[in-house]
Amino acid sequence: MESLDEIDRAILALLQTDGRLTGAEVGRRVGLSQPAAGARIQRLEKSGVIAGYRAVVVPAAVGLHIHAVVRLRTGHAQLSPALALAARTPEVVSTLRVTGDDCLLLDVHCSHAERLEQVVDSLARYGPVTTSLVLRSYPHKPLPMAPSATS
Repeated sequence: MESLDEIDRAILALLQTDGRLTGAEVGRRVGLSQPAAGARIQRLEKSGVIAGYRAVVVPAAVGLHIHAVVRLRTGHAQLSPALALAARTPEVVSTLRVTGDDCLLLDVHCSHAERLEQVVDSLARYGPVTTSLVLRSYPHKPLPMAPSATS
């Protein structure tokens, strides 16, 4: 996609904070008409800048009381099977491939400690794991916008 202008950046900031804003409200806040704002949002969606919209669910409210970050150190030959296991394990809600001593960083939400143990044991088939329990999560912030080429 061509570089984003300041209005695109403002629209992205608004939608990251509240993806349910109407095109009219987005337009009002950035100084555009509803059709102009809607066209920009649609362009951002079609170009892949906006990949989707989702509800933010509180894990404990749906019975997921254990939150852990699991680090996995694995060999290159085991990376694909480990990624496949993470993808098919419902409790693994995000997976990052990272540099450094570990290969994968997994965000895991479980209903109880025994299930966390099962998830960790299944991942340990692919290499050493380190599990850290999350004591508290803080609100996600919107992504920062890289400066435009003209800034």
